[in-house]
Amino acid sequence: MSHTIESEEHAALRTAVAALGRRYGRDYLARVAREGGHPDELWADAAKLGYLGVNLPEEYGGGGGGIAELSIVLEELGAAGCPLLMMVVSPAICGTVISRFGTDAQKQEWLPGLADGTRTMAFGITEPDAGSNSHRITTTARRDGDDWILTGRKVFISGVDIADATLIVGRTEDARTGRLKPCLFIVPRDAPGFSRTVIDMELQAAEKQFELTLDDVRLPSSALVGDEDAGLLQLFAGLNPERIMTAAFAIGMGRYALAKAVDYAKTRQVWKDPIGAHQAVAHPLAAAHIELELARLMMQKAAALYDAGDDMGAGEAANMAKYAAGEACVRAVDQAVHTLGGNGLTREYGLASLITAARVSRIAPVSREMILNFVSHQTLGLPKSY
Repeated sequence: MSHTIESEEHAALRTAVAALGRRYGRDYLARVAREGGHPDELWADAAKLGYLGVNLPEEYGGGGGGIAELSIVLEELGAAGCPLLMMVVSPAICGTVISRFGTDAQKQEWLPGLADGTRTMAFGITEPDAGSNSHRITTTARRDGDDWILTGRKVFISGVDIADATLIVGRTEDARTGRLKPCLFIVPRDAPGFSRTVIDMELQAAEKQFELTLDDVRLPSSALVGDEDAGLLQLFAGLNPERIMTAAFAIGMGRYALAKAVDYAKTRQVWKDPIGAHQAVAHPLAAAHIELELARLMMQKAAALYDAGDDMGAGEAANMAKYAAGEACVRAVDQAVHTLGGNGLTREYGLASLITAARVSRIAPVSREMILNFVSHQTLGLPKSY
């Protein structure tokens, strides 16, 4: 079946997850964030129903599905007002990388816990001085006997306080060429020399952001994920799902905001008709809906390509989906707030905080400008400026 038309199984998954989302909703997530807690109850319920590990292999307790299914889960939770950011990181990035490239021991140790929600893993790639340029990553791994020793810094790493370990992107020296090449390590939360500092964010979210310091962190050889020589391939195997899931996060948020605005426009009456009868109010909401639907189509295409094993095709589509979803989300949230006027800025309606949150989908995990660079070079064949 064409991936542009949703299968019955996917439609049923959507309906089921939406029902779970409605049981929790925006008020639950806002309260958890205000109190400095974590959405543990929702995480546990989603896990119990099999939603968190829907993309992981069945032999390790997962659902045996793919990123297509996992993105549906995140989108529907987002549309209900309670998206789980750690879904992007733990099952999508880390779960995918370990299930595709991990040793048997790593799979047995991590995948069942990632699938049933009892264990979470964070992902550390961004650095203070590297930003979008992953070639400038300075976190290095050197051999010491059978062990590895990691040194470096990471920044804007989500959920390290609750994660059992962090999948760290480092670089190791190629013995033949002397050049540095990327590699991935599982660093336990309590590893000596591994410390974290919370970053004070304007963004109100249950998931905190951290700066990490790795000060001669000693790891056994079993901490290296996959093959030392295939680091780049492994890295992109994790980054494509991250972009697809970020698109799902953005589309869900946009849908949530839009639904609030439509509801308001149907009932809010200032003159003789509800404000939604006026095209100046109705048309921008309709346009926002169209943009969200278009972004979802590209997300579905990206997930289908990724799940089919087409990493190159998925890379292009995942970048486009993330770009489209980020733009659609920002515009939907902006129009929703505007539709409510002053009420759009009150805590009662809960839309104003989404202005900041929506911005994230344009910035992370890769900025829209870097996606435009990718498309101009890789798709259009234009020369590079950097």
